[in-house]
Amino acid sequence: MPRGYMEGPAAEEAERRAEEAARAKDEPPAPEVHSAVYGCTEDDPDPHFLGWLGEVDPEELFATGAAWGVTVRRVAVAG
Repeated sequence: MPRGYMEGPAAEEAERRAEEAARAKDEPPAPEVHSAVYGCTEDDPDPHFLGWLGEVDPEELFATGAAWGVTVRRVAVAG
């Protein structure tokens, strides 16, 4: 007997996708996130931005003594 409607897992999946699509239209796009290197230097002993991961090497900064308290943080970047 043919059915004129969906039921079960297929219907649930279709409903979930429809809800996600509706939600995506209403929400602003997620900000882009990059890894930033922060640490302390002689010039500025408070933790501050040193550069982007990939452009500066946090291990090298620490090993050479150029910076200490070095951390890598995920930072939202305005497009």
